[in-house]
Amino acid sequence: MGIRTGAQYIKGLKSRQPEIWLQGRRVTNVCEEAIFRQPILEIAKLYDMQHDEEYQEQITHICEETGERVNNAFLVVKTPADLQARRALYEAYARATFGLMGRTPDFLNVVLTSLYHNASFLEKYNPQWAENARNYYKHVRDNDLFLTHAIINPQNDRSKSSHEQQDMYTHLGAVRETEEGLIVRGAKMLATLAPITDEVIIYSFPGFKPGDERYALAFALPIDTPGLRIICREPMQDGTRSVYDHPLASRFEEMDAVLVFDDVLVPWDRLFLYNNVEAANGLYPQTGIGQQPAHQTGVRGLLKLQFATEVTMRLADSIGVDVFLNVQNDLGELAQSLESIRALLKVAEQEYDILPSGELMPGYVPLETIRGLLPKVYPRAIEVMQIIGAGGLLMSPTDSDMEHPDLAADMQKYYAGREGISGTERVRLFKLAWDLCGEAFGQRLLQYERYYTGDPLRKRAIFYNNFKRVHACSLVDEALSVYQAKAETGSETISQ
Repeated sequence: MGIRTGAQYIKGLKSRQPEIWLQGRRVTNVCEEAIFRQPILEIAKLYDMQHDEEYQEQITHICEETGERVNNAFLVVKTPADLQARRALYEAYARATFGLMGRTPDFLNVVLTSLYHNASFLEKYNPQWAENARNYYKHVRDNDLFLTHAIINPQNDRSKSSHEQQDMYTHLGAVRETEEGLIVRGAKMLATLAPITDEVIIYSFPGFKPGDERYALAFALPIDTPGLRIICREPMQDGTRSVYDHPLASRFEEMDAVLVFDDVLVPWDRLFLYNNVEAANGLYPQTGIGQQPAHQTGVRGLLKLQFATEVTMRLADSIGVDVFLNVQNDLGELAQSLESIRALLKVAEQEYDILPSGELMPGYVPLETIRGLLPKVYPRAIEVMQIIGAGGLLMSPTDSDMEHPDLAADMQKYYAGREGISGTERVRLFKLAWDLCGEAFGQRLLQYERYYTGDPLRKRAIFYNNFKRVHACSLVDEALSVYQAKAETGSETISQ
């Protein structure tokens, strides 16, 4: 089939009946559920972009294998031009969502593409696993499916490994083998947008220990597979709020969920890894499923930070406070953070690695540096927005107030900004800012960015250990060489 339209995506959602639980009730029609309605339309717009003449050549390509047009997320990167084609896709989707939707379809489809092209890693453990991964990639590519994933164990007792939990099946694990496939039981999180996706892919970060064999799993299933329960978090908005009063929260709410597997059957042809701690610990670093999507993360993070920075700049300008040195200093800090991320992305794209499979991988060091910076610089942008907006962020009337004839004069007089900024302009700008920095929606975005790629403390420690391993500290050795020279010559004078 190749690229889908937004209407085809929505038709697919309507054709399924996943078990979705929201606020203590079972959702029977996800497309008509108020909380999901607008996010579904936003995702549908991304699918429609694939057919739009303005974007099609930038974000899709003709598949050599099928002759069909497919999304660039399914492009195996073998040249710098391919890398830029991927970048164009990431940027187009991030701009369309202001970088606020972290799990748009491109993210996990890139993960799957990397797994497909590096499936040889799985062959040494089980050739069938590798074949399953390759076939699943083709299935998702040819049907243009939208995936969620759940790769984190529930936060029960983090001091213990999976097999040491009080209940053996608190964490998702294998129960038994059957003729049809593997039976699994337990839970995984954090499945973003799960209720409005087509399928779910399961894998895990490294960290398995002996005894964790039953939890060493990787597989994919349709989101409506029997026994799979989706338990949604409390919504950040109720789906009925005016788009004019909440221009972001009303449109870009990404539902997160815990996935509970109640003796779910995983067909053998959907299994990518099972009962092998070594393979599970190697899957993430050895197949590129962490590094390739880091490119998407960087581009999306750049757009999200750019959006927050621009909102803060406009906020300051609208009330005339950006003439003050302290405000200029804070805004300059945000601008420099933004340009640092932009520069790191360019370095990652230029200083790429080539894997044994022939796949071109954007540079690890700059991408991991972005991953380390974003959990710090985005919260800082939100903090500056809160400081500059001050009490004004708490005093915005509704759009209905602005339009009421009895209040119109007051709205324009008392809510106006600096000269040239009307009451309507200032209030709408402050509402936009409040969605980002004050609403539950914005606070979720903040927390999400902090932990987008996992524990930032652990990630930075891993980065340092890798940095230390390849860094010889040769400048220190050169500086210390004067002592060796003294020992050899018996003189404190260094010869020229």
